[in-house]
Amino acid sequence: MRRQIRKIHKYAAVFLALGLTAAPASAQTGSMSEGSEMTPMMDMSGGMDMADIPRVPPVFGYATGEDIHFIHTEVSDPGIAGILTDMMGSPVPVVPSLADIPADLLAPVYVFENGLQPDGPRGPLGFQPDVFDRPAGTEAYTPLRKIMLVNWSDSTEPRVLRSAEAVTKAEANNEIRISDSGIVVNMPFLTWPDGSR
Repeated sequence: MRRQIRKIHKYAAVFLALGLTAAPASAQTGSMSEGSEMTPMMDMSGGMDMADIPRVPPVFGYATGEDIHFIHTEVSDPGIAGILTDMMGSPVPVVPSLADIPADLLAPVYVFENGLQPDGPRGPLGFQPDVFDRPAGTEAYTPLRKIMLVNWSDSTEPRVLRSAEAVTKAEANNEIRISDSGIVVNMPFLTWPDGSR
């Protein structure tokens, strides 16, 4: 039974990465094209008052030098799940099988373990906001992210990095050290450069 559940989680994660989990919001509520009437669709709320439907708080980050927003929906590690839940005030379920997703379905998210603690939004470990490679709006986009931990070297003056290119350049200059945590988080984008849901 456990093996079947793991297999279901694994396939669900793959479907999510491929964008096969749900119809777009416009299809769920009905759509209108020019010169046509609104097509009524099934009520997806199950008769609930929309105010009673839980909302997942958005999180601030950076991609390609721009501000973006995303959500944490599930994570492979219970410790990080606790940190994200406390940070957002919204439960982040633990799905261990996310760690088994093939590497080619993952993209990095750079999470800072030290450095600047800016006024305003911060990352889950209390330092600068997360930095994403392969954002939504690009062909290589995936919401499935492997956490890459970033540490500034003692001899370097930390600064806010706003793109994956800036992160890899800082690593090449021996300003930071990057390590793979082995943790995978599902982090769908809500807004991205030149786009939003």
